[in-house]
Order: sequence, then C-alpha cells, then structure tokens
Amino acid sequence: MLKHVHLSSSGLSPYRCRTPARDTVSLNSTLSFSSCSGHDPLSSRSSSTSSLHDVSLSPKSPKVVVKVYARVLSVDVEYKTLSIGPQTTSKEVVCMLLNKFRMKHRDPNLYYLAMEVWIRKTGLPIRTVMVLDDEAKPGELQACHPRSEIRFFHSTPPVCRFLLQMRRGGLVKVYDSCLMTGSLYKSLLISDRTTTEEVIQLLLHCYNSKERPNKFSLFEISSVQKYERKLHQHDYPLLVQQEWPNREQFSFHLRRNSECLQKTEREVGVQFISLLPSLHLTRTSLVF
Repeated sequence: MLKHVHLSSSGLSPYRCRTPARDTVSLNSTLSFSSCSGHDPLSSRSSSTSSLHDVSLSPKSPKVVVKVYARVLSVDVEYKTLSIGPQTTSKEVVCMLLNKFRMKHRDPNLYYLAMEVWIRKTGLPIRTVMVLDDEAKPGELQACHPRSEIRFFHSTPPVCRFLLQMRRGGLVKVYDSCLMTGSLYKSLLISDRTTTEEVIQLLLHCYNSKERPNKFSLFEISSVQKYERKLHQHDYPLLVQQEWPNREQFSFHLRRNSECLQKTEREVGVQFISLLPSLHLTRTSLVF
C-alpha cells in the first residue's frame, strides 16, 4: 500500500530494534488491493496463459509451469501462470508476481505462498493448506503431485495448487524530500521483518529510481528529545516504530550519505571554532 501525502508531520523514538516476532499468518486474509493500471480486464485464464510467452525455455535449465492464485493482488485476475526453475524459491516467486503486476513498490515480505492439497479419504476430498517458508521450492513440491489437474469432482479445485497470501503489516511514514523536492513523505505498508535497506529500496521503487540503497541512510529523529540516530541496514523500522512512546514526537527521515557527510563536517567545524578562545587564537589567523 502506498500513500503519497504533502502535509507535514513529525514523530520518532530512541529505542533499538529487537528480533522480529513470529509472523502472524492468516490463511483466510480478506485484505485485497485494486489492480494496477495496464492489465487486461479479460478472463484470468487468458491473461495468465499469455504470461508464458515472455519466458524462453532452455534445455540447460528445465522449467516448471506453476499456477499461483493471486486474488490478494488483483480481484480481476484469478491466477497467474509462471515458468520457474526447479530451484526457484517461494520468495522469488512472490517477487516475480509483484513484477508481473507492476507492484515493485509493495513490500514482498508481506506476502507468502501456501500450498493447497486435496486428498481423498473415505471417498470424500479433504482440503489441507500448508504454509511454505521463503526457501521452499514450489517446482519440486509440485513434482510430488504430477496429476495436479485431475479433480475428484467437477466442483472441487485441482488436487494441488499454490495460493498467494498476505501477512499483517504496519504503516511507516518516511520523509523523503531528498528523492523528490516536491514530496514531503511516503507512507509504506511493511512487514515487521523488513529491514532498513529494504525500506530504502521500496522508496526508490516508488520513484522508479535506479540508484543503489547504499547511497542512502534512514534516520530516527526525535523532535522533543533533540536527537537523531542512524538506523543500521539490518534494523527493522516497523519494530523501532512500535517502541516509540509517542509517534507525534518521532519520525523517520531519508538522507543521502553525501548530505550526512557534509553535515558531519559542518558540525566538526563549528565545534573546532568554539575551541578557539581557549587556544588564544582568532578566527582570522587560521588558514584552511
């Protein structure tokens, strides 16, 4: 979710981030998003099948065709058909789907794959849903169910299929005028496992910027306590924000590293000049 605002606000806190808690997973997530512009409003099967034409198959790297039901991204498309390698991970599949829907500004850590399997017991089909971790390999899992298109009854779904689901997240506000002068801040929906580096990358995606995240830093600033702290690249901004006693007194600011260096140099210069009286020197007698 992306929210672009042009009104000012402030708020942030001095607490270090802690290890992210276990994800709260909802297999029946009802949260959905509007489809991105430029998608074909025709049937889901026609739009999904067309996505296979931009994948070149190579005998050196055998491909596996998988269907991922992604209504959580767009209610207009039932599923997307992807051609992946046997070693392609679940997290990589999620990123592929976000690229297909042109949603690179969405946090991939908010999404995960689940595998729905139907088994027949005592003559009746029983549904089982397994949550896949980020390193699971959907291609290998599908190979365990070669008859995935055979159905027990016409009214039941395929024996095996993959579902895109969504985790709970939270909104963080980042002042990002260093990326665009006219912008005040962006509100991003992120996961509690999303790092500082990944937040910076999401902000760059919002502006279609090709710059590298390591050129920027994210700062936690307190307007009341008059301090600022540079977040480590592996900190978790959402967890940091959850520790703030008052969100109106703290805020996140994105800065270019070159601007941070210039600010540090200015501060050092001011501190040095403040020592001049104790050194019995005049400002005009110094040569830089």
